[in-house]
Amino acid sequence: MNKTALITGATNGIGLELARIHAANGGNLVLVARNKAKLDALKTELEAFYQVTVYTIEKDLSEANAAQDVYAETSRLHIEVDYLINNAGFGDFGFFAETDWDKESRMIQLNITTLTHLTKLYLRQMQQRGVGRIMNVASTASFQPGPTMAVYSATKAYVLSFTEAVSNEVKGSGISITTLCPGPTETGFSAAGSMDGSRLFRNKRLPTGKDVAQFGYRAMLAGKTLAVHGIKNNIMTNAIRFFPRSWVVAVSRRMLDHA
Repeated sequence: MNKTALITGATNGIGLELARIHAANGGNLVLVARNKAKLDALKTELEAFYQVTVYTIEKDLSEANAAQDVYAETSRLHIEVDYLINNAGFGDFGFFAETDWDKESRMIQLNITTLTHLTKLYLRQMQQRGVGRIMNVASTASFQPGPTMAVYSATKAYVLSFTEAVSNEVKGSGISITTLCPGPTETGFSAAGSMDGSRLFRNKRLPTGKDVAQFGYRAMLAGKTLAVHGIKNNIMTNAIRFFPRSWVVAVSRRMLDHA
């Protein structure tokens, strides 16, 4: 393959599995995450198992100007990014009036601003070469408001709308942009967002991060604009259009409740 993929949030969950899949296909990697120890361990693993070259960038992508810093580093190293995978993101749970603004501000910066800026920076580079793949990880939460996860759901709705629009703009250019929309997944996301007790996650057999990563990676290579993982999730996200918005929001609230 010999294609270089830049993956954000590469040390956990779906991002980790995407890194392993790309390396197994013979591709080099730029891995971006906050945890240097995990980055170093993953670099050692992938280079030893797959004989690929792995660069690591230790960066908190919820900081202002993080995207520009990452791009500057890959430019300094003369790395051409063939695949950009914006996987990093996080959520939170609770009533909006009671949740922590600092955390939500970082969520918006990471889930929206950094993702958008990275897409712009590397898309321009890809346009110069006339080829490239971008995948932005959204969520099935993109399709409806999420009471008790109001900000997270709104950020993922942005990712879906933004990615579909830019995908249309680059159609026929040799570049494709994919939105991956996983449903509830066994990754640690729910614990980080205090969601383990919600009906959405409680006592459910969930797909693994590897399952979702394999699905998303294939969709990206195929140039699909929208990739919703799972038959039930596909049915749900399409059916939403036929129901009143008030009903959709009420059902969403019920699924996210811890009762």
